[in-house]
Amino acid sequence: MRVFTVSGTPPTFSRSTGFETAQLASPHVVDDLIRSRRTHKAYGPDPVPRETLLELFELARWAPNHHLTNPWRFRVIGPRALETLKQAAEAHKPGSATKLDRAPTLVAVTAKQTGDAEQDHEDLLATAVAAYIVLLGAHARGLAAYWRTVPVLGALGLPDDERPIGLLYLGTPRQEQRVPERAPVEEIAFFLD
Repeated sequence: MRVFTVSGTPPTFSRSTGFETAQLASPHVVDDLIRSRRTHKAYGPDPVPRETLLELFELARWAPNHHLTNPWRFRVIGPRALETLKQAAEAHKPGSATKLDRAPTLVAVTAKQTGDAEQDHEDLLATAVAAYIVLLGAHARGLAAYWRTVPVLGALGLPDDERPIGLLYLGTPRQEQRVPERAPVEEIAFFLD
């Protein structure tokens, strides 16, 4: 297995496990990205370049998924699709269509389903992880992002074997976001005997 490191240095070989391990340039770079990512709802007007979107989708395909099913699907919303979504949103809940104008780039995320309940559940969770990787990758590139559940994604004419996960809003941030309070780790983590 060939491993690449962030710093460009060769990976080290662990005698105890027999596997190559990569050391990041800074062991806390991922920690810092996770802690500093925020939900943004105010964006600049410029759409995210296609090349950047492809980089983000490339990252997302490395999300863990059982049996390597690669269940995630990403659809970048163009002008006609956006108009279709707006009409469906307005019919579903009057006044909600304006929320679709918040960001210059929208990406519909869906999970391909097989009909097997256990596999479909795993694939749904794997797709959620892939969507988060897009958000984190966008943040690492200086972009703002927001994950929103949109009940009318079906208006896009999705295949019957795909389940909508959400809509990712992407663009350049227009303002700083405050750091919200989080529950302390003692309230969310438990060590069982």
